[in-house]
Amino acid sequence: MELASFIRDIPDWPKPGILFKDITPLLAHPAALAMAVEQMVNPFRGAKIDVVAGTESRGFIFGTALAQALSAGFIPVRKPGKLPWKTHQLSYELEYGTDSLEVHQDAIQPGQRVLMADDLLATGGTMKASCELVQQLGGEIAGISMLIELVDLCGREKLLPFGNVHAVLKF
Repeated sequence: MELASFIRDIPDWPKPGILFKDITPLLAHPAALAMAVEQMVNPFRGAKIDVVAGTESRGFIFGTALAQALSAGFIPVRKPGKLPWKTHQLSYELEYGTDSLEVHQDAIQPGQRVLMADDLLATGGTMKASCELVQQLGGEIAGISMLIELVDLCGREKLLPFGNVHAVLKF
């Protein structure tokens, strides 16, 4: 089964000049979804992962599946104002402006090994910020797993200091 065949290209969405990689056909196909999760998790089996952190929002889909496959917990990394308890926040630079991410203050215990998960790696800014947020809480980044990497946007370079970066599909 070729997983790339389940990724739909949507030109000019969400704005002109962007070629959006739509994962919803893959999510709707049980065998493709199962294969994607297996290919995302396999490099990290035996890595003693304590928790998986998924970045809002499609990182929740894959992050919870990876956590279940690794018998690990799951931590949502969210946009500000979405978590109900005390949070730790990190602001980071975008190409045009800033953004912020939050996790619960007690989500990660010092020394826990954390696998970071998301659906797509583009410029790497959001995942870099997610990793830094986890590290600020004392977590150890054990790896980063993505379904898709947009190679021409060079996001991987921002993530190399965090260790093993794995992408199932590269476009």
